[in-house]
Amino acid sequence: MRTRTFIWAVPVLALLAFVAMAREPDVKTEIRTLLMSDHPGQATPHIYVSGQVSTVLRFEQECDPANTKLEGWEGRFERPLVGSKKVVLEPLRDLDEDERIPLRVTLADGTEYAFLVRPPRGEKWAWTDHQVRVFKDRESYNAMHAALNDALKRERKLREENERLTREENSVDHAFATLLVNGEVEKTPFRRKRVAALKIEDMDIQVEAFEGPGKAAAVIHLTNTYNDEPWRFREARLTTDLMSHTTRPFALRMERAEIAPGQSGRIAVVADQSAFESKEGLVDLALAIFREDGQLQVVVNLDQTLIRK
Repeated sequence: MRTRTFIWAVPVLALLAFVAMAREPDVKTEIRTLLMSDHPGQATPHIYVSGQVSTVLRFEQECDPANTKLEGWEGRFERPLVGSKKVVLEPLRDLDEDERIPLRVTLADGTEYAFLVRPPRGEKWAWTDHQVRVFKDRESYNAMHAALNDALKRERKLREENERLTREENSVDHAFATLLVNGEVEKTPFRRKRVAALKIEDMDIQVEAFEGPGKAAAVIHLTNTYNDEPWRFREARLTTDLMSHTTRPFALRMERAEIAPGQSGRIAVVADQSAFESKEGLVDLALAIFREDGQLQVVVNLDQTLIRK
């Protein structure tokens, strides 16, 4: 397991890197539908949980508390809550990568369901279950209605992603970000203003900040020095306070989304002056890079002085 570390780098860049710190407050959660089957070959369904995040399983019938059990929950979970048609799970901490905890749920009519409770890490989508709606009768109205809603939600996400990709194809800032991530700074209007570097237990990081006419940019170089597992990108945010609701628009390009041990990769970000604007004038922004498991890897201060008139 990666060691908890907190390191300040060169002050002029206000670059900080921290590994395996507290999970971001708006970790990706999902409400999904689980259609059970009586087929003996069906694999045991997984329930994905994260530390101090409540996961609710909702069934079609009342649950039997006396015959519903999460194996070995003591010391790892709050006491599971079983009542009405719901079972609520809340881990005290993130589960280890290889933890698989058996959960048996018995309904009032004697129907038994078996699940494996596990962390989302290691999966490329890396969500945490907020609510799982469990149906035995696939043909029931409620089951079909829930499955239809899930399909519509997936379609909406795909449509929004296609629209985003179309906008990026015509974006000047994305073109600049592509040049920067490929190391072709001389083909852009940017000038390198400062550089900071640091070395932590499992990652070497170098950040370049660039000033530009009406724009600012940063290139983050990451080298995975961890021996056992790849580093995977999850998301980047440009905000005033690291919270998702203050996210400002920016362009991003990556050399690669997954960095194997011993491998390096670059992330380039370009922000227009409009992203720095507020009612009080220009403000400083923080660029936050999250790795796949939802942990905050790097924060870089993009200050307003990088905007060149």
